[in-house]
This record gives sequence, C-alpha cells and structure tokens, in this order.
Amino acid sequence: MSEVAKLSADDAEQHLGGLTDVLLDCVAGGASVSFMADLTRAEAEDFWRATIADMKTGVQHLFAAFNGKRLTGTVLLQPCWKPNQPHRADVAKLLVHRAARRGGTASRLMDALEERARALGFTLLTLDTETGSAAEPFYARRGYVRVGDIPGYALSPDGRLCGTTFYYKRL
Repeated sequence: MSEVAKLSADDAEQHLGGLTDVLLDCVAGGASVSFMADLTRAEAEDFWRATIADMKTGVQHLFAAFNGKRLTGTVLLQPCWKPNQPHRADVAKLLVHRAARRGGTASRLMDALEERARALGFTLLTLDTETGSAAEPFYARRGYVRVGDIPGYALSPDGRLCGTTFYYKRL
C-alpha cells in the first residue's frame, strides 16, 4: 500500500528522478497528459523543474505516492491566479506508474489533494481528462461532475486528435 505526502520544493528536487520516471511511464503508456510519445528524459526533468519553481511561490502544490522509497504517483493542486476566482483550484497531472495501478494510489493522492484544498479554503476544484479514458469513471466515483466534452481538443501521445472532458467538484 502506498503512502502519500505533500512534497516541499526541496523534497521534490530530491525526488526528481522518481517524478521523471512516473511521467515517462505514463506517457509511454499512452496517457494524454500534455506530452507526446517522443518525450525525452531531459524534457520530463525540465517539466518537473518548472513545477518545482512554481511550488516555491505557492503556484502549485505537489503530492506524491510512495511504495517504500519508490515514488509511484503524483498529483498537482494548482490554485487559480485570477483575482475573481480565489475559491477555485485545478487538479493536474494525476499520474500513477503502470506497475502501481489498481491498488488505490490514485484515490489516496486525490484524498490528500482534496484535504489540502479544503484546508486552503478552496470550495471548487476543476479538472480535465481525455474523453473515454479510464480516468472518467474514476472521477465520477469521486463525486466530480461532468461538464462536457470538446472534441479534438488535444493530441494523444501518438499524435491522434482526442477529445477532452471537463469536470468540477464542490468541496
């Protein structure tokens, strides 16, 4: 069973290799998470370094799941920067290494994220996921409400156009 922790920027820097491994594994498995199949290790590390820089200013909060010392999953809480939306945050990069799936890791990551969001005073979370993905029933079970789909919104890692479905949850 994995344990989940909110990582500081310093913690994230220490786990850069594990963060990178999870992102690379998810993209290699076809997850539509902003990257293409030719994602390199250096590009994945650059993504995490930029995320860590944002963490230092409070723009993002990173949660990670560990099985022993091995990092197996992540999720980001991204507070909205817009002055008229201080009550809202986005959920991003819910990633679970394929070898660690189906064991409750994603649920534990989302539990930690939602608990932190409540503690920070957020009352609304939003997210998007690939239309038709295995993530859709997962979010529905967690109480996220489907808003709708935009066809051809993004490219899957293999370059195919794919739809994106948007969700929200009131906390």
